[in-house]
Amino acid sequence: MNSFLEAYETPRLFHLAPNLIAASFALMKLMPARLMLDRAEQEGALDKGARIIESSSGSLGLALAMLAAERNYPLTLVTASSLIDLPFAARIRQLGAKLIVNEDPSASGDQWGRLSIIEKLIAQRPGTYWPRQYDNPDNPASYARLAELLVRANGQIDCLVGTVGSGGSLCGTAGFLRSVFPDLHVIAVDTNRSALFGHRPGARLLRGLGNSLVPANLRHNEIDEVHWIGAFQAFMATRHLNTMFGAYLGPTSGAAALVAQWYASRNPTASTAVILPDEGGRYQQTVYNDEWLSSLAGWPVCELRSPQRLDRPQEHGEGSWTMLDWQRRMLVNKMAEATKDDLSRNIAKPPRSTQTGRGD
Repeated sequence: MNSFLEAYETPRLFHLAPNLIAASFALMKLMPARLMLDRAEQEGALDKGARIIESSSGSLGLALAMLAAERNYPLTLVTASSLIDLPFAARIRQLGAKLIVNEDPSASGDQWGRLSIIEKLIAQRPGTYWPRQYDNPDNPASYARLAELLVRANGQIDCLVGTVGSGGSLCGTAGFLRSVFPDLHVIAVDTNRSALFGHRPGARLLRGLGNSLVPANLRHNEIDEVHWIGAFQAFMATRHLNTMFGAYLGPTSGAAALVAQWYASRNPTASTAVILPDEGGRYQQTVYNDEWLSSLAGWPVCELRSPQRLDRPQEHGEGSWTMLDWQRRMLVNKMAEATKDDLSRNIAKPPRSTQTGRGD
C-alpha cells in the first residue's frame, strides 16, 4: 500500500471527555478492504487482473476503488438508486470503477436485490472475486490494528461503542480488546428500520449504519447493549461535534458519539472508547445544510439527553433514541414474538460459494 492510503486508514485519536477516547477515521473501510484483497491474493482467490465485484454505496466501495486503481484490478460496484449520490458516483467512476445502480423504489437499499445481481454477474464471468464483506472473516480480523492503537494510546478500555453495518468494525475490535480486557462492555449503535437487532427492514433516513439483512460478521453474543438512534438525534449530535470540537464528521460518527458521551458521563470511572467511522464531506448539502434540514417533515425535534429503555426491539420515530440491554444473546432470543417466517426473512444466510476460496 502506498503511504497516502496507509495514512488515510489510520485514525486520529482524541478525547471527547477525560474518560472517552475517540478513533476518528478519514476512510475506515480501507482496513478491511486491504486485508480482504491481501488475503485473496495470497490464497489464490484473486488472480492478477481479475475483476472484483462488491455491493456498496459508501466507504467500502470507495476503499475498494482506491485499492483496485492502485493494484490495476477492474472493479464493479453494485449499489441502489436510493443510496448513491452524484458526487460520490463521480468519484468512484474517476477511480476507474464501474457502477451498476439497482432501482430501489422502497428506499431500503434492497440488499437482497443487489446480492442477486452479483451472483448472476459472477456466474457469467468465472474468476471474478467477491470480497463478501458481510461474511468474510478478514473484515473483522482487519481491526486488530485499531484495537492495538487504542490500547497503546489509552491503556485500559472498559467500554467500546460503535455503529453496526456489516458488523466488522465493532465485533472485530471488541473481539481483540476482550482478549486483553475480558470484562469489556460493548455497545452497538443502530438505527430504526434496520434488521440488525430485530426491526423489520425499511427505508432509513440515517445512512451509513444499519442494514436490511443480518450479516454473519455481526456476532450478537458479543453485544451488551443496543441503541437505536433516530436520524434527527444523529444529525444534531453530528453538528455538535463540529461546533464543540471542530470535528467535521458524518452522521454515523454523530450517532456513535452521542451514545458514547452518554455512557461516559454516567460511568466516570470507566475508560470508554468510541469508533467514529465517517467524515462530513459527503454531507455538506444535507446534514450541514440548514435548508435541507428544514425541509424534513418533523424537523426540528427536542434534543434528547438519554435514551428510552425498551424490553424488546421496537421501532420509533426519527426524533427518538431507544436502548435495550442485549445481554450477549443471539438475535432469535430477542425476537421471541416474531414468527419463523419473519426470522428467515430478516436473518442473512451467506451466498453460495463464488470463487473466493471460502466456504459458506
